[in-house]
Amino acid sequence: MKVLVTGGAGFIGSAVIRHIIKNTQDEVLNIDKLTYAGNLESLKEIDQNLRYTFKQIDICDHEALTLIFDEFKPDVVMHLAAESHVDRSIDGPAAFIQTNIVGTYSLLEVAKTYWLTLDENQKIKFRFHHVSTDEVYGDLDGTTDLFTESTSYAPSSPYSASKASSDHLVRAWHRTYGLPVIITNCSNNYGPYHFPEKLIPLVILNALDGKSLPIYGEGNQIRDWLFVEDHARALYKVVTEGIVGETYNIGGHNEKQNIEVVKTICNILDELKPQSKQQSYETLITFVKDRPGHDLRYAIDARKIAQDLGWKPEETFETGIRKTVEWYLNNLEWCRRVQDGSYQRERLGVSA
Repeated sequence: MKVLVTGGAGFIGSAVIRHIIKNTQDEVLNIDKLTYAGNLESLKEIDQNLRYTFKQIDICDHEALTLIFDEFKPDVVMHLAAESHVDRSIDGPAAFIQTNIVGTYSLLEVAKTYWLTLDENQKIKFRFHHVSTDEVYGDLDGTTDLFTESTSYAPSSPYSASKASSDHLVRAWHRTYGLPVIITNCSNNYGPYHFPEKLIPLVILNALDGKSLPIYGEGNQIRDWLFVEDHARALYKVVTEGIVGETYNIGGHNEKQNIEVVKTICNILDELKPQSKQQSYETLITFVKDRPGHDLRYAIDARKIAQDLGWKPEETFETGIRKTVEWYLNNLEWCRRVQDGSYQRERLGVSA
């Protein structure tokens, strides 16, 4: 296949591209605007492969997208380009509205126009795979429920509201125009090449620098953690085997409180990189004022993708988090380079 990936220099997008190049014979075109979180170093191990090409393009640029579709002639589109950090969406929602909503609209329009030019056999094979988040479903606080594919949307943050809007647009283009779409909603990803603004890499890097480990509220927020390489496998399975018009929830079956996650990281670092004074890294934990509108619990019911497509995560949280910590210990130079002065692990999302 010829696979067009948007946002392929980002955390999840780069994992998808590495998976495709390493495990299939598909050709991949990566288009990415290269914002602060997009980093081509995440693709160094495959970027010389003849089946991989990169183009720096903003998905809001209708004309550039049209040219790319006409030249590359994709069989499938995997749409991962998005502004993705909740705290940043609180400080500056405009970028989230522009990329996640307007950008998705632009991509849908170009994809629809391209799809209508295909012959009937190509039309049947074409797929537009929109990659979204479990945050569109809102908060499970006070329940033992899980998010299913039929859970009503109730987004809390500017980020999740923008992703919910993009999901609705994708479904509308399917219902109204017949564009063959598939949607996936995933739980919290973690793993190698994660930009340091997110909880797990932030805690690892702060701990190694002897800085405080800021925990929102009491750290009792619950997330379902999904190793990014498991997610990449799931996404490829969905775009190649999923049913048009369907939604698939992808989760790691790993519900953990944030404080549990942080303490687990501290324990691994105590073992692999003990502090000079032999104190546990847990002594660096600091509780800070909670994020405005912070959802307490997310949890994915991933039975549908398991039953229909045969996908299950290979990593437990225990194996995945150890691999992640080890990767950061071995790639500290990457971490320093990707921050490039634009982000120094300061707290975001406090403007509210």
